[in-house]
Amino acid sequence: MADISRKASAHWQGDLRSGQGTVSTESGTLQGAQYSFKTRFEQGSGTNPEELLASAHAGCFTMQLSALLANHGHTVEDLRTEATCEMVKDGPGFKISTMRLVVRGKVGGSDQADFEEHVRQAADMCPMSRIMKGNVDITHEAILE
Repeated sequence: MADISRKASAHWQGDLRSGQGTVSTESGTLQGAQYSFKTRFEQGSGTNPEELLASAHAGCFTMQLSALLANHGHTVEDLRTEATCEMVKDGPGFKISTMRLVVRGKVGGSDQADFEEHVRQAADMCPMSRIMKGNVDITHEAILE
């Protein structure tokens, strides 16, 4: 049995190129968010799975880093993580190849080397990073401000 369970749903109508869909979350934060071929492979209005994955990874990683820093006696003033999810053509389809994380932090009691070490530790512990490990090249840039 799972310790934590969260739900999301997707609805799609039509073929790949001309169809459209919506995604929703159980919490209601996303409610009927539109996605389509254009939002995924071109520049359309709406969301896409890769953007949502990047958002989830940035949020998960930042929370993990905050916990580690606080547990080691640092004062976390501000952490901001930008995640870029990259997809490449792979045979007949596509695959997510790289997730680039750039984290900027204002952390009391830390220096650049210490901050970088905590970023490495967070990368090993973050559930989203762990699920991608071995399948996606994950890079981290740590900037202490």
